Amino acid sequence: MKLDGGQALIRSLELEGVEVMFGLPGGAILPVYDPIIDSSIRHILVRHEQGAGHMAEGYAHATGRPGVAMVTSGPAATNIVTPLCDAYLDSVPMVVITGQVPTGSIGTDAFQECDTTGMTSGITKHNFLVTEAQDIPRTIKEAFHIATTGRPGPVLVDIPKDIVDPRSPNSAMEWSDDVEMDLPGYQPDTSVDPAAIQAAVALMQAAERPVLYIGGGILKARAAEVLRELAELTGFHVVTTLMARGAFPDSHELCLGMPGMHGNFTAVTAMQESDLLIALGSRFDDRVTGRLDGFAVDAKIIHVDIDPAELGKVRRPDVAIQGDCRVAIEAMVELLRVQGVGEADRHAWRSRISGWQERFPLTYEPSVPGEALKPQFVIEKLRDATPDDTIVASGVGQHQMWASQYWTFDHPYTWINSGGLGTMGFSIPAAIGAKAGCPDKTVWAIDGDGCFQMTAQELVTATVENIPIKVALLNNSYLGMVRQWQDMFYDERHSEVFLSKDVPDYKGWAEAMGCFALRVDDPDEVEDAIAQANEVNDRPVVIDFRTEAREKVYPMVASGTTNSDLLVHPSQEDQPR
Repeated sequence: MKLDGGQALIRSLELEGVEVMFGLPGGAILPVYDPIIDSSIRHILVRHEQGAGHMAEGYAHATGRPGVAMVTSGPAATNIVTPLCDAYLDSVPMVVITGQVPTGSIGTDAFQECDTTGMTSGITKHNFLVTEAQDIPRTIKEAFHIATTGRPGPVLVDIPKDIVDPRSPNSAMEWSDDVEMDLPGYQPDTSVDPAAIQAAVALMQAAERPVLYIGGGILKARAAEVLRELAELTGFHVVTTLMARGAFPDSHELCLGMPGMHGNFTAVTAMQESDLLIALGSRFDDRVTGRLDGFAVDAKIIHVDIDPAELGKVRRPDVAIQGDCRVAIEAMVELLRVQGVGEADRHAWRSRISGWQERFPLTYEPSVPGEALKPQFVIEKLRDATPDDTIVASGVGQHQMWASQYWTFDHPYTWINSGGLGTMGFSIPAAIGAKAGCPDKTVWAIDGDGCFQMTAQELVTATVENIPIKVALLNNSYLGMVRQWQDMFYDERHSEVFLSKDVPDYKGWAEAMGCFALRVDDPDEVEDAIAQANEVNDRPVVIDFRTEAREKVYPMVASGTTNSDLLVHPSQEDQPR
């Protein structure tokens, strides 16, 4: 069957099961947009290419399926670099298609030309520059295979205009449904070494102060159920990193919550004082370890990761297990059921953990009449007024930390945020992508006013495309996390962190974008505003919560210090540790 390259590209995407894609047309990619008219794929027209990338990420986080974005060449490609890097650092499966100038113009500095594959080589799992129309089906198949197998990640496919333009002789190709991949050097191994599993189990049986240190790899491996089985079988406590919230239920008695720079005291200190860390799909990120030479100095390390490059990269493990986390956990459970969990006495450890939980709960000073809202209070009220399986997407900064701390995540794949790159402006487009993938679920974006101003225009996309997300804007008129650091470490010298108290009018702006919008200043109005928002399901919702700018995120591990130097809320400073 004869097709042109543009038709072949869309047909290839259909065969990969793509149901929705996010994009913005332009000159170099324009020929591909014609066959979209006749395709089963839903195309969501974004207002900025960065939004397309973050929507694809949100879709992938929520559904587990690869997100797809398509944009044109030059500035469109540079605009999607941020989402590519974000997805790369957080191991998000994504396929991005970029247009490129015709093959004969490559290297001539043609209009809207840039070296897209060169520019993205360090922030993609792999990328392709396709030069023959006949290669399009094979390349798309390979791109999806690479993005979704092994350690997931973004793959970019750069396609010159002439090989997809039906008016060009370079676009003619012979279609076949039977396409073979040609990836001889790519052979991800998900199996695990039985000897390493046995060595890990022996350490687990002997440990008196064990902690299961859970990273986002558990979610990528679809291993939440077997993780719970392992925790309940062993009785080991669990910490879930920022990228793993929901991988283990927060309400479970063995869950200690989030560790790290703004983790809760018990999670941070349990890791620090442990004698065994079982790291499952986690990478010893600097925001978790604090100063590395002072991190969990008495702990032996079991490290399971599908990416062999992570093993020993930051902390040398006593037992390294390369392979799929779910496969590794299943093997551990099977062996522990046969051999038992050991005779180690862990009563004193459980007692210490219980004492930390009692003395150092997450806390904040309630609002007083006449003062602005406390952001923690707003998040608690949101949490209590929404379904248990609500998907929460956050921006980056104080509101991100408070959302992770004060929301109760009892279901996997319900927390979507930018961890590794820390991308401001992530939440609104990511929430749109999540809602597009899970239309029957409630999706709340928790955003700050700094983040909101970066990507709020995508609420126009949400309105026009009938994707009714809800946005809780924690508006303190500042770049809050930067102000917190200036308060604590720069003698309260506030340099370029004040945004504006009155500009923009967020309620008016949201309404202009087609949203239902409210503004809340009084704590007594919070519950009613959330109830109103939950009743609106025919358009996006934005609530402008005017929050207290002086509020700080506690606990906190200051940069350059160890986790043992954790700063707690002022009301807890005198508590024995």
